[in-house]
Amino acid sequence: MLVDAHCHLTGSHLAADQVEATLLRARAQGVAGFIAVGTDLEDSRAVLDLAARIPGVQASLGVHPHEAKSWSPEVEAALQTMLADPSVRFVGETGLDWHYDLSPRAEQEAVFRAQIRLARAFRKPLMIHTRSAPEATLRVLEEEGADTVRGIIHCFSEDRAFAARALDLGFYLSFSGIATFKKAEAVRDVAAWAPGNRILVETDAPFLAPVPYRGKPNEPGFVRFTAEAVAELRGISMASLAEMTTRNLEALCGWVPSS
Repeated sequence: MLVDAHCHLTGSHLAADQVEATLLRARAQGVAGFIAVGTDLEDSRAVLDLAARIPGVQASLGVHPHEAKSWSPEVEAALQTMLADPSVRFVGETGLDWHYDLSPRAEQEAVFRAQIRLARAFRKPLMIHTRSAPEATLRVLEEEGADTVRGIIHCFSEDRAFAARALDLGFYLSFSGIATFKKAEAVRDVAAWAPGNRILVETDAPFLAPVPYRGKPNEPGFVRFTAEAVAELRGISMASLAEMTTRNLEALCGWVPSS
């Protein structure tokens, strides 16, 4: 049994009436659970509604660094209300994105810090996005005491040095379709090296489809290909990798799907 530890099931890329069919295809590939991720307040509300309606879906709610400019006291208050829901397993997607800089960096950092504090207040782990800001991301996590709640470095795309510091903070490393890209040597090295009790697999659907679907829209069922690649890198069976990553998610957030 596999769980997709990070996917986007709401938004313009996937019509509401397509979600259940998409998840049915994933279940046929042995994917029984899905962490659906919100990127702003409206999206987080949609994710929470999805988790209430569809078995096997749980929520991660927050404001993505791209959307940091939308943060306000009203947004924070609304998130606080939603985070109390038991189907919300993570706070985020939050972090820093200094590649696209779609929100000012100072605002990204302030909103990142605010969401870490929310995670600590609600005792829920974090869902971390980091791109082109490795040192700043780790610094903020360390300064804000994120080790008290831990979380996921989603779509891991850094190297062993970053991984080691994240692991020291209690974080888990989630591998996406990038792990199937032969030229992604640093990511594949970490996927082979990281402690077995601290790894997860995800799609980040609809982005970053794995080989053999690279360049096409991603969907949760494709997490199987990432899992197969990580299992091969680690020299273990696919069944062992699936069991390991599912139990790792349970250890982190207290949930695995019932079937």
